Amino acid sequence: MAKVLVTGGAGYIGSHACKALRAAGHTPVTFDNFSTGWRDAVKFGPAEEGDLLDRARLDEVFATHRPDAVMHFAAFSQVGEAMAKPGLYWRNNVMGSLNLIEAAVAAGCMDFVFSSTCATYGEHDNVVLDEETPQQPLNAYGASKRAIEEILRDFEAAHGLRHVIFRYFNVAGADPDGEVGEHHRPETHLIPVMLEAVDGTRPGLTIHGTDYDTPDGTCIRDYVHVCDLVDAHVLGLDWLRAGKPSRVFNLGTGTGFSVRQVIDASRAVTNREVPHTEGPRRAGDATKLVSGSTRAESELGWHPTRSTMPQMIADAWLWHRTGRYES
Repeated sequence: MAKVLVTGGAGYIGSHACKALRAAGHTPVTFDNFSTGWRDAVKFGPAEEGDLLDRARLDEVFATHRPDAVMHFAAFSQVGEAMAKPGLYWRNNVMGSLNLIEAAVAAGCMDFVFSSTCATYGEHDNVVLDEETPQQPLNAYGASKRAIEEILRDFEAAHGLRHVIFRYFNVAGADPDGEVGEHHRPETHLIPVMLEAVDGTRPGLTIHGTDYDTPDGTCIRDYVHVCDLVDAHVLGLDWLRAGKPSRVFNLGTGTGFSVRQVIDASRAVTNREVPHTEGPRRAGDATKLVSGSTRAESELGWHPTRSTMPQMIADAWLWHRTGRYES
């Protein structure tokens, strides 16, 4: 079994990954600066506080724990912020990842699982996205993730660093056991914002743009359950540890839901209305992002089991009502 350094392990996806790694018999070591992550979410292995921009701290953690692999989630990821503050994204995401990659190679930790994004593709009208779709990101978030993918390829050529890259679509849902869940500050993701509107903890949901070229005028996204997503990351780790070559995988269901369709699904699951208003488009938002790939299924053996919209909303609703981090 492997010891895995999980950057961003106190965040939404990272904490679920730590639980999945522990369930698979691995030891997750969380590395997080807790700027957006939660100490309460670190439940499945040891934690080290530190920032990816601090190379000396990274070297210290690698020397202490001697991980067999890295699972890299830590990043700034808000599209609006990326449009307004591109320098922040290039500095934090790219420079931090470069430090991490160099520290891993220096420590002889040569298996690297990277959390990328479908935002690297940008907008391709009426095209479902597979791993060969040209990458044309619309904002500094997607561009920074694409740059990290290129760094990984260069470090494989120069040093033999093997990697699995996951470009995934909108992540939703929560651990059905209620141990970890989604809790951002501030919250910007559609489903948790919608549920806050449902229970009255925020005045309402704003639909950002109703004039897109879609059947109901709102953006369409492919959603994947966070537990299915992290299961794929564990399979990606197994892929590398079995000596298989570096590979890129999309993670999505191939089914797109518009914002209005998500609202309708919430109404059915919660039996409550979703207070909402209509607003202008946000800069950097694509019209439609849907995966057309089955590579993860055919090569990794990944079979998502919870990625239906009713299940994702139901799990998120349970967490929303019963879970919350305090620190």
